[in-house]
Amino acid sequence: MEPQELALIETLAPKHDELRYLWSQHLDYEKDLNRLTVIRYPSEAERRQIGKIKRLKLRGKERITAILEAHRNI
Repeated sequence: MEPQELALIETLAPKHDELRYLWSQHLDYEKDLNRLTVIRYPSEAERRQIGKIKRLKLRGKERITAILEAHRNI
């Protein structure tokens, strides 16, 4: 994420429950992906898990972006 987005998240998260939850999930997904992507030869289950985490992370990031856009336009 861009530094401006990170700064806005830090500002809004304490008073915006959904954003705080989504950001926490985003960071957890990032940790899970980092752990799984270092596996040299992932199993089929691990590859499916990587795909699932990427989809969930993207969905969350899209929602975070929408929240940030709404607050920028206020």
